[in-house]
Amino acid sequence: MSDTAHIAEDRPEEKDPYLVPALQHGLKILMLFSREQPLLGAPDIVRQLSLPRASAFRLLHTLEQMNFLVADGDRKFRLGPAVLGLGFGYLVSDDLVDIAQPILRRLRDQTGLSSHMAVLDGKEVVYVIRHAARSTIASSVSVGTRFPVHATVMGRMLISDMTQAELRAMFPDERLPAFSPQTPKTVSELAFMLREDRERGYAVSQSFFEKGVCTVAAPVRDGFGQTVASINVTAVDSYVDETRLHGELKDAVLEAARMIGLWLSPGGAGVQID
Repeated sequence: MSDTAHIAEDRPEEKDPYLVPALQHGLKILMLFSREQPLLGAPDIVRQLSLPRASAFRLLHTLEQMNFLVADGDRKFRLGPAVLGLGFGYLVSDDLVDIAQPILRRLRDQTGLSSHMAVLDGKEVVYVIRHAARSTIASSVSVGTRFPVHATVMGRMLISDMTQAELRAMFPDERLPAFSPQTPKTVSELAFMLREDRERGYAVSQSFFEKGVCTVAAPVRDGFGQTVASINVTAVDSYVDETRLHGELKDAVLEAARMIGLWLSPGGAGVQID
């Protein structure tokens, strides 16, 4: 589409007396980012939206300060954690919960352990689904429970795809609050853990956040590959063999995450849940 055509399309909107042009332009900047073009420089944005360079600079600066955009060393922008926060807020709708409920219920029945789903809210994870274990001690987590994102395995799954710049935007201070001996103490240490999590595709913990709690967690990704939630199974005050953690439990959690992701993908409503 030519710049002339683009401007022509905008004219009817600009006649609306209730339209706020600056807000409109800021939202259009965010809408430019996609799976096909995850990185954009200021010249790209100026060209695609036919914006004055001074206006584009102010808009980009504002979006960056509010963490809606993150710039790398070459001043290429990508969507920041604030956008993810909005996306999680939208996705924690009846659709996501309704899709995940039967899958996590089956995961609980299959493993005999409590199963959960959590989403990101700022620097915290918020639990939105809980299916308590029936035959073992159930976790004390309830829907609405919040934990610090950096100190939990569920939180690590939610931010495992973040770049160094995005982590620095989320945690401006290098030092991180400690909640257990295993909590990463710095952003650099957290980044190292996340890199390992990303390569592995899941995470296992023994008393990582709370003593006596064993967890296997995995990220849930939508049809665009974006992490929209994390799920886990949890054993409380009981020993779970490492072979089982990295074997059948890991496989069960990853399969549940895959199924939820399929339902969140275009055409996912046709996926059969046994």
